[in-house]
Amino acid sequence: MAKFDESLEFKRKNSWQYMSEEQKKEVFDFCEDYKKFLNNSKTEREAVDTAVEMLRADGYLSLEEVKAKKISPDKLPGTKLYYIHHNRCIFIAKLGKSRPDEGFNLVGAHVDCPRLDLKPWPIMEKNNFLYFKTHYYGGIKMYQWPTIPLALHGVIVKADGTKINFRIGEDEGDPKFMISDILPHLGHQQMSKPANAFMDPEVHLNVIVGSMPGFINESDPEDKPLTVKQAILTYLAEKYNVTERDFINAELVITPADKAVDIGFDRAIIAAYGHDDRVCAFTELRALLDMKSIPTKTAVAYFADKEEIGSVGVTGARSNSLELFAMEVADLYGYDETLLATKRCLAASKMLSADVTAAFDPSYAEVYDESNAAFMGGGIAIEKYTGSGGKGGTSDAPAEFVAEVTGIFDSQNVAWQINEMGKMNAGGGGTIAQFMADKGVEVIDCGVPLFSMHAPLEMASKADVYWAYKGYLAFIDR
Repeated sequence: MAKFDESLEFKRKNSWQYMSEEQKKEVFDFCEDYKKFLNNSKTEREAVDTAVEMLRADGYLSLEEVKAKKISPDKLPGTKLYYIHHNRCIFIAKLGKSRPDEGFNLVGAHVDCPRLDLKPWPIMEKNNFLYFKTHYYGGIKMYQWPTIPLALHGVIVKADGTKINFRIGEDEGDPKFMISDILPHLGHQQMSKPANAFMDPEVHLNVIVGSMPGFINESDPEDKPLTVKQAILTYLAEKYNVTERDFINAELVITPADKAVDIGFDRAIIAAYGHDDRVCAFTELRALLDMKSIPTKTAVAYFADKEEIGSVGVTGARSNSLELFAMEVADLYGYDETLLATKRCLAASKMLSADVTAAFDPSYAEVYDESNAAFMGGGIAIEKYTGSGGKGGTSDAPAEFVAEVTGIFDSQNVAWQINEMGKMNAGGGGTIAQFMADKGVEVIDCGVPLFSMHAPLEMASKADVYWAYKGYLAFIDR
């Protein structure tokens, strides 16, 4: 009998097993930078601001600064620029040797994450407790949010336009906040309910922010004691120049206060808030920053907003922000018909929709098709389609593009795996890919597998974080 040709069979590998010690060190060093990015980027605005700091340090200029230079089109290749859209979305580009109507090589992630938003009128006092009332954002398991330290992030815009930034609960010595939970001794009725009915968000997602009434000034007999609300409002006015009315003009969110940490004796996993999808945002950003050559096609990294609630709004992937950016780039080249150039640019562009996926979890194996699952440590995960059920809500990349992407990864020795996100009728999820495809861009999903997605702390393998970076770099640097 002839000997079987082992090259005929495709076998999964754990990428740690064939890394050199030198490469493992590179992985761990890279992930230390990633952890710093996560700790500094708990909101979309913070992610954009952190990215801009990194870009400025590398010589990137804003689009307006590049426009002001009036660079002739033949001198534009190699120009490094960024364009911020409404503070929560950013496009970053290294202009290539070809003109915009020949397309971009794009990698696009989203930087919004599940969280608790403050309601427009959030302050509530009850039984000598002061609460912030919240409205949950994105798909969360509400019962995961009580009894963990929480932080307050965001911005208040005063009537005169002054912006007051908040980042409370992250630094040593900061106060933190918390949501209470019922003790098990009195929780029998709660525990008899299905998990999605454990908590009423209107009642049980209120965040404790104060509990001490104000002191009486004994030297002034006319001085009256302050309620908890009055005491906290006095504190906010004195420290931040904020009144209760100002909360109406606010974008304030509650996030876990935890910092990114290593998991396991081997420290091979990172647990953190916001892996979904800032792990892909950071890795695509670093790929662009580390690209030394001038690419043939313009290389673009895109941070989108609002993916967790359907990619809606002026900063979401359904908006015209990508078209506007492409038109601005076309305008740098002096096209007479920038709209036509933009349409041609998008039609000729190729994109990795950089979003996370579910890693096969042995503790919950029943919801996965193991033969088509992504595994931690297996490398960057490629999803030909996402969606749910009968492929609802997906773009479904063509075979030719799958072959192109896997060929690029193979040529650069990037560890990759192919997957679906769970069994067909177990649930599912979408990304920005379908909205990019609607604009004419050829696109496929490609990102990092996670444990505990959408939990206050998610888990990612350091190996997969590294391979995402290497994969995105290989895709844009050509």
